[in-house]
Amino acid sequence: MDTITDSHHRAPGAETAAHERLYRQLRSQIMLGELPPGQSLTLRGLAAEHHISMTPVREAVRRLVAEGALTLSASGRMSTPELTDERIEELAALRALIEPELAARALPRAHFALIDRLARMNGQIADAVERHDAIGYIRNNLDFHRTLYLRAQAPLMLAMLETIWLQLGPTMRALYGRVKRNEPPRHHRMILAALRAGDEPALRLAVRADVTHGLRHLTSG
Repeated sequence: MDTITDSHHRAPGAETAAHERLYRQLRSQIMLGELPPGQSLTLRGLAAEHHISMTPVREAVRRLVAEGALTLSASGRMSTPELTDERIEELAALRALIEPELAARALPRAHFALIDRLARMNGQIADAVERHDAIGYIRNNLDFHRTLYLRAQAPLMLAMLETIWLQLGPTMRALYGRVKRNEPPRHHRMILAALRAGDEPALRLAVRADVTHGLRHLTSG
């Protein structure tokens, strides 16, 4: 049983700030695959590592479990998601439904400055590939998609999508080597071309292809 308590009674605002910082930090680490699938975590260990009390740790963990970023077994073991092929395929199917819709909704607001920004971000993805920087690749790839989807002005849909990215993060990183990537995703060029042309059907196809192509590698033995 965890028994760490505060020796000093912190103000509620300080606890809230500590909880929010830990939540955001762990959420980012999980989404980017900085923690491997099935990585065990403990409340006590997180409190000691981040030099905070148990209360904000419990609150941050509660939120992450609710989002699917962490799993909690019946025995109380807490860990990052360890996904089966079936679960990966289900999450891939959800991405293939949600992301083309977000892209299509973003299209009317995708001005040329945004498209140029996305093209520069694609260049950063290429740099990460060249450096064999898996986490940098995942971060820049998610930023590319998020930057486009924010223009959709569909916050509920984007929030749902981020929970899918969270669940996939550790697995994407662990299996990154299977792809043997030596260039940025070719479908990103198709996405940029469709945005420039204002072609919604082509944009939907390009986004769906980008999502399913990458995830197909995760279930190929």
